[in-house]
Amino acid sequence: MPRFSIIVPSHGVAGRLSQALDSVLGQSFGDLELIPVCDAPDAPAAEVAAGFAERDCRVAPVDSPPSAGLSGARNAGLRVATGAYVLFLDGDDLLLPGALAALDQRLSETAGVDVLYVEHERVPWWEGEPTNPAAPLLARAPKGAFAPADQPELTGVPFPAWSAVYRRAFLVEHELTFPDSHFTDLGWGGLTTLAAGRIAVLRRVVVRHRLRRQGSRLNLPGPHQHALLDQVELVLARAAERALPAVRARALFGQLFAHVLKTASRPERLPGGHRAFFRRAGRLYRRHRPAGFRPPGGSLGVQHRLLAAGGYGAFRALRGANRMASGAAGRLPRPHMPRTRLRYALDLRRPLDPDLVVYCAYWGRGYACNPAAIHAKARELAPHLRAVFLVETGQEHTMPKDVEYAVIGSRRYWEVLARATYLVNNANFAEGIVKRPGSVHLQTQHGTPLKTMGVDQAPYPVVAARSGSYTKLLGRVDRWDFNLSANRHSTQMWERAFPGSYEQLEYGYPRNDVYCTATGEDVARVRRELGVPEGRTAVLYAPTHRDHHTGFEPGLDLEAFCEAAGEDVVVLLRAHYFYDRGPVRSFGRIIDVTAHRSAEDVCLAADALVTDYSSIMFDYANLDRPIVVYADDWEVYQETRGVCFDLMAEPPGPVARTPEELAGVFRDGSYAGAEAAALRAAFRERFCAFDDGRAAERVVRRVLLGEPPQALPPVIPLADRVPAPAGATLVRS
Repeated sequence: MPRFSIIVPSHGVAGRLSQALDSVLGQSFGDLELIPVCDAPDAPAAEVAAGFAERDCRVAPVDSPPSAGLSGARNAGLRVATGAYVLFLDGDDLLLPGALAALDQRLSETAGVDVLYVEHERVPWWEGEPTNPAAPLLARAPKGAFAPADQPELTGVPFPAWSAVYRRAFLVEHELTFPDSHFTDLGWGGLTTLAAGRIAVLRRVVVRHRLRRQGSRLNLPGPHQHALLDQVELVLARAAERALPAVRARALFGQLFAHVLKTASRPERLPGGHRAFFRRAGRLYRRHRPAGFRPPGGSLGVQHRLLAAGGYGAFRALRGANRMASGAAGRLPRPHMPRTRLRYALDLRRPLDPDLVVYCAYWGRGYACNPAAIHAKARELAPHLRAVFLVETGQEHTMPKDVEYAVIGSRRYWEVLARATYLVNNANFAEGIVKRPGSVHLQTQHGTPLKTMGVDQAPYPVVAARSGSYTKLLGRVDRWDFNLSANRHSTQMWERAFPGSYEQLEYGYPRNDVYCTATGEDVARVRRELGVPEGRTAVLYAPTHRDHHTGFEPGLDLEAFCEAAGEDVVVLLRAHYFYDRGPVRSFGRIIDVTAHRSAEDVCLAADALVTDYSSIMFDYANLDRPIVVYADDWEVYQETRGVCFDLMAEPPGPVARTPEELAGVFRDGSYAGAEAAALRAAFRERFCAFDDGRAAERVVRRVLLGEPPQALPPVIPLADRVPAPAGATLVRS
């Protein structure tokens, strides 16, 4: 009986097969049998093998049809093998000089182990340095033989069949054969390690695996990719039968699903069934996840969470668009100068300032939105805290005189970011910001999502191309400790769009507190400041940004609307904040309020809202005033931007598809009629649940003062709230 049986499948490698066979027969240790497995007696590889057999009696070719695949070829070799130990070698790989002698010595030292794992090197097909992927896995193994339970990370799953030696009697005893179909190495590696009683390692490169220019056939797209899950299920089922200790089960599970996620993250490999693959993988994940299993950190951990949750859309978005161009957050300044980097690094080594809070809104546009509302309430409830707002160059004039600020990119900017204990933002801090242990990051968001957000954007090419790297986005999400939600719909969307380990705070939006706390005098004052004539119905027109437009396009002839809607109508035009259009200006019955710093003031001044798909509708609904949706391009918007729900089926008021329809609902008064009120009531029930006027207080107490959730002010029921009165109502009264 020879010491080694070396099985060499040869399908499609006739050109290199002779090199592989020479590398075996040229070993200094010669007690072996060499079994080339050929497609058929008349195949090119068979001719090569036959020539070797004529010259060396240790060569014994066998046949296996191509339809049997790699598993069938290896099993055909196993059936005729007679050696004490079995090795496998691909037909275009090499057994390195001295390999068999080293294996023989190690097997003698470890006294008949079932499996001996060895190192191998992967060599680029053209040029480049070889790699040794097995070395880190074997580095911590004991010097002698050991039980698999002593080294649970050695599961066999990461090792190709040609990176180990197997005792043939062990394989026969346990009736181990290569599983049919593709990815057979994965199933084989898992099954053999599960069955093994004693294993050992050899920290030496034995096989040189020569990568093919075209890559592995397993990486090609096609239905064969689904076979990966067959192998995973086979191994997991066998592991369940053996009732593995928890530590082994967790290691095996993690390594198997590392392979699954590697395939799932490449939708191009499954052009006709990626969703089915993902769903089946998710079912396997949930069925077999061991108790106590914790996903890894970083992007891979995000993928684990999405797979467990069945978040197919978010998963595909995450993996499919992480090389796209940088978005707005990516354009923020970073400490790119050596001196700035050094100073920032030094500041990061200084203690956190326990009383320092850094705020930022809309990438530095000034004092606005939820951060401003939280800051104002913190002054009242936590006066010991010191606040610094971050603003872009040129926006300093927008800051209230009594609010400290730092210009983005300045020395002061990096200093406060390094030392602040609390960081509050309605977008995201710059890429280079370090999340320090002990610091608290609050993401306040800046609207309720109708359009897709975060990783959900990736399927929409126009917006995805502007969104930047989704991997980097999720890196920023990983800095969040808290994420603010205005309603349950938002909570669900944020979990999907920004998967992370943060805590959701369903407290409402602090910026919306004013809709419940403002008085009639406040409304009248704002209307005067904006120039709304007394006795007029002020209609706020607030269209959203369209990613497929290159600039602001009103989408509506506002002068014609005013003429058609009625003599008492004036329009407050507020473009998206991407378009800063200078000071408040009036053009006849149109007042451009785009540049007014407070969207909340503008909403207070308006008697009704006309919008298309802007998130302002969710905020304005808190005022319980009429809302009309002008949806002249709903289908286009759906296709280019993507939406979270069907606004046409659940609108906050009448829906107009043409300018004539829009003018008509104002002319006949139906915009404020009973049917419109019923639609608005249902909309408010769904989207205004937490905006009761005390959101900022809840945030300050929970995040900045550390009070427990049960100590926070309860949410006032919707029916018990009294929104600020409309301006037209004040005049009539």
